[in-house]
Amino acid sequence: MSEVPVSTSTPKLIYILFLANILIPFLGLIAVVMAYINKADAPEWLQTHYQFQIRTFWIGFLYFFIGALLTMIFIGYLVIVFAVIWVVIRCVKGMKYLDAGQAQPNPTSWLFS
Repeated sequence: MSEVPVSTSTPKLIYILFLANILIPFLGLIAVVMAYINKADAPEWLQTHYQFQIRTFWIGFLYFFIGALLTMIFIGYLVIVFAVIWVVIRCVKGMKYLDAGQAQPNPTSWLFS
């Protein structure tokens, strides 16, 4: 018996929503809700992507919140720039693994992979 092909369109859409959230606020919130909803029913290798996406949202939220608090002093703007670059790198690397049909190698990472 052959395996049923797994659709990767939902996790890919979530990565795209995170990227679009940079320009259109609140899309990230929609994306993280989608990740929470779909995580339990996904195959194990896709669950790593959903976990990575959920952590990307919450850690990114923390970075942006800290950056916003620190904008009164110049360093906050640098934190926000770092956070944007961080989100872009995580999403691009996540989509790379997703397109290759591979699990996210380190879904609990605070850094880029």
